Amino acid sequence: MAVYTQVSAEELGDFLTRFDVGELVSAKGIAEGVENSNYLVDTTGANGKGARFILTLYEKRVAAGDLPYFMGLLDHLAAKGLAVPPAIKDREGREIHELAGRPACLIQFLPGVSVSHPNVAQAHAAGRAMAEMHKAVADFPLDRPNSMGVETWKPLFERCGRSLDQIQPGFHDDMATAIGEVLANWNAGDFDQCAVHADLFPDNVLMLGDKVTGLIDFYFACTDVRLYDLAIMHAAWAFDATGRTFHAAVGETLIAGYEAVFPLTEQERAAFNGFAAGACIRFTLSRAWDWLNTPADALVMRKDPLAFWRRLKVYDPDLAARLKTLT
Repeated sequence: MAVYTQVSAEELGDFLTRFDVGELVSAKGIAEGVENSNYLVDTTGANGKGARFILTLYEKRVAAGDLPYFMGLLDHLAAKGLAVPPAIKDREGREIHELAGRPACLIQFLPGVSVSHPNVAQAHAAGRAMAEMHKAVADFPLDRPNSMGVETWKPLFERCGRSLDQIQPGFHDDMATAIGEVLANWNAGDFDQCAVHADLFPDNVLMLGDKVTGLIDFYFACTDVRLYDLAIMHAAWAFDATGRTFHAAVGETLIAGYEAVFPLTEQERAAFNGFAAGACIRFTLSRAWDWLNTPADALVMRKDPLAFWRRLKVYDPDLAARLKTLT
């Protein structure tokens, strides 16, 4: 989450009149994340007892044409009883609107906090929640290509170009080597595909204690390899924020939680590290692009591209040993 587009109190108050949510009490921009503009919105509530929502304005990286897929997926999961935040419908039954020149949705607020340093019990619960999500989408009828899928990595790398060396000298050439090797071993066609979250980091899982209370931010959701979704989650949860420290017990317990609902096959176990190495490439590239291109006046927290780069040491130590920037 972030704030790129500013919304005045007057604009927001007028926007809320479309819904049965009461009147605006307060709104605060949310700085975390890099994709969209987000506000925490409090209203008087339809019954006068107060209510809270997330207002999301979709920036350029989220195409307006993809919003029906995202909203449809959230509605599908909510109907299955999963703790996800569907969009609030206005009095005419619409979920997708326009505000301040951007597509916008008013999203149900879910209780809970995102943990910065997940313990093994929290990792187990989160892994299980992902597996339950994968079970629930078995009959989800919509498809969407992965907007950050493997076919996008080389073009994004080329757009970053030699500017990558501004992040770390030699980074460009090492990234070229890593992308080539990971893609050469990519065998997605051998594994189950379904609707996946593709970004289930700890900050996209809400918890109260060791209980999952919400899965949020589905704006990278797409049709892709189910195992890759788990690998992304593992890479996000099993390391410290710098990517230097690997918490093996957290990673193992996360997978155990997943397998309590959706056991892995031997083929999937053997392929897991390859998909996790792909997750390292994907998030290193997107963070590098954002690091090099985030507007100076944006209320947004840039994320260190090297934090995911360093994770390659765990998932592909042979490759990492040949990269000069990972010594």
